[in-house]
Amino acid sequence: MKIFQSDWQNLMTAGLTIFVLTGCGGKLVDVNVTIVDQKTALENQILGSYEELSSEVLLLASVRSVDEEGKLKPTTEIPKGKLKALRAMQRQEFNRDDIQGFKQTLCAGEGNDSFLKFFDNERTKTDAQFKEFAEAIIAEENEDRLIILQRIVATNENFTEQDLAKIQKISASLNRDNAKPGEKIQEENGNWKIN
Repeated sequence: MKIFQSDWQNLMTAGLTIFVLTGCGGKLVDVNVTIVDQKTALENQILGSYEELSSEVLLLASVRSVDEEGKLKPTTEIPKGKLKALRAMQRQEFNRDDIQGFKQTLCAGEGNDSFLKFFDNERTKTDAQFKEFAEAIIAEENEDRLIILQRIVATNENFTEQDLAKIQKISASLNRDNAKPGEKIQEENGNWKIN
């Protein structure tokens, strides 16, 4: 029996069609759908603003004030609000280890308003100097957090000063999400729990 090329192509096409159709009984494509709600979009805006400030802290710390010839270069003027936020981030970095220690010993917890809350623990009950130190560092951290949140509101065209409370709630949610196991966190309803 002679098979012509066009018959051969038709036979191959039919075989391939049967093969494909029998293989299509299962799932063809696995589709994952992620729904992005308004909160997530706002979180992304806040994180983006925060990351922008973080990168500027690095630039601020690495600016050289002498040119190639050894002459002083004029410094560029940084807007007052921006400089205040950058300084707050620098102080946060300086205090980071102490804050983490306070959280791990349950001397501090993440509040539902985006600020740290002080708690007495065994050490603060017996060491007045340590308690004073912990309260002072926590107050600095809260001051720095407020400065940064205010800067995020001021530099984002989608926010007004009336949005600060909403930004604080989102920041608190992010802080809860980033809390390490064993740390105190305050839920939105006001209840405290150990993460």
